Amino acid sequence: MKIAMANDHAGYALKEEIKAILQQQGHEVLDFGTHDTDSCDLSDFVYPAALAVGRGEADRGIFVDGVGYGSALISNRIAGVTAVVCQDPFCAKLARQHTDSNVLCIGGKIIGSAIALEIVDTWMHTDFFAGQEKYERRVKKVDEISKRHLRPLNEI
Repeated sequence: MKIAMANDHAGYALKEEIKAILQQQGHEVLDFGTHDTDSCDLSDFVYPAALAVGRGEADRGIFVDGVGYGSALISNRIAGVTAVVCQDPFCAKLARQHTDSNVLCIGGKIIGSAIALEIVDTWMHTDFFAGQEKYERRVKKVDEISKRHLRPLNEI
């Protein structure tokens, strides 16, 4: 699977750890940076990574910032992206099963490495409840909202 990754200075170390595990598992990682702990603006890195997911250039995205919400805020403004913030494996499982999320956002300041790696593993290996009408209906409703209010990426 091709995974877009992005981070800010607060998420750099954890992103690097997650990236190494994903690569060991055979995933192709597209690293949009940042590549150090110097203070930076999150949107400079998350925006292009989210675009890659929205355009289908990456299958999924994993973004790490201080608490995760900044990455989700930016990502969910992109058509074709469903970003979730997860702080434990249970939330990661439900985020995939119920919403078919394609971007995972994690807080490097609030989640330790061991929990973060378990969250990523759970999220990466959990399938959407495809074929279950109520979840498909709910995801379609969110897609319809996006179609009404987000510009298609071919217009950007």
